[in-house]
Amino acid sequence: MFTERLMKDWVSPVYAFFHQTPKIVEVNGRHAHEFKCKGKGCKASIRRFLDKADARSTGNMRKHVRSCWGDEVMRAADEAKDADEVRKRIVGSVLKNGTITVSFEKRGKGKITYSHRQHTKTEARYRPF
Repeated sequence: MFTERLMKDWVSPVYAFFHQTPKIVEVNGRHAHEFKCKGKGCKASIRRFLDKADARSTGNMRKHVRSCWGDEVMRAADEAKDADEVRKRIVGSVLKNGTITVSFEKRGKGKITYSHRQHTKTEARYRPF
């Protein structure tokens, strides 16, 4: 009930990159909303503690979206009028058309290079355990 009432005020485009209904968790006696990222392979959850003055701040969510989805996607989301438009127009298309190359570029790793050189005998036998 309480969360549903708060959800009406969540119109910022950044909410589109997270699952619509957050978990309500208790950490050290403090209540928080835990938003899970929708990114492919992303297991990040962003917490917003409800007893703080900045309980409605989206700064930490925006920071995660930039690192996970990329600056271009965040800029495109900022130009949208609300979270619903971002969900339909941006998030769906990125999740549907994303490739591994795009995924690496979004995470800020830079240009991807490939090595076609065969492994040496030592490299082929290496086991990190």
